Amino acid sequence: MEIEFTLQLALILFLVALVAGFIDSIAGGGGLLTIPALMWAGLPPAAALATNKLQACGGSFFASVYFVRKGTVKLSDMKLAIGCALVGAAIGTTLVQMIDANILKTILPFLILAIGGYFLFSKKVSDGDRARVLTPTAFAFTVALGVGVYDGFFGPGTGSFFALGFVTLAGFGLAKATAHAKVLNFATNISSLLFFALGGKVVWLLGLIMLAGQALGATLGSRLVLTQGTKIIRPLVVTMSLAMSIKLLAEQYHWQLF
Repeated sequence: MEIEFTLQLALILFLVALVAGFIDSIAGGGGLLTIPALMWAGLPPAAALATNKLQACGGSFFASVYFVRKGTVKLSDMKLAIGCALVGAAIGTTLVQMIDANILKTILPFLILAIGGYFLFSKKVSDGDRARVLTPTAFAFTVALGVGVYDGFFGPGTGSFFALGFVTLAGFGLAKATAHAKVLNFATNISSLLFFALGGKVVWLLGLIMLAGQALGATLGSRLVLTQGTKIIRPLVVTMSLAMSIKLLAEQYHWQLF
């Protein structure tokens, strides 16, 4: 695969990743920007997806580190959930090579739209914690494992699915749910990246340039999560859910958006 590497290309990809990292740390959906940018740079779809996982690791890692340092997330309480997310992503990455994903592609836009609707209309979405529905162990073996499988299998909206699980089943406030979702998303990103790397699909130079942009954007966005909470997370989750749904429907039905 030959790509003409220039300073201009590096700068554009860095800036795209910075914006994507900022959005991802708050609401998810940064792949709406980074995957098209990588394909515009000349990468075939498989390499674009693989390289996107590398740069996404940067954003989710630095966001996770910020939340852990601020005490919002205690890794000791998440060991089982992280392990389940890692295993789930590995299973999903294996399954996607054997199972037709068309059924999932059909229903996914409506699932993501439903998530946006929940965050828009539900009175339960706030910054305050509520009663937990699932124990941490049950949460790990259901939500963490299940969404991990989904991320390895397909991917769009993973952060939103994790956040929804933490809000509805773990009883977390929205800012706390977003922080914990980012840690699990980092676990699934690392697991998927390993499989892509073993397949030789990752374009490391472009991915590392974008990783630097993701790191900066994620750090800035993470600060807003803790200072602004529901005020910024809620509208951005709704907006990104709508954008992801439209993009997936456009791909499915071959709509011409531009």
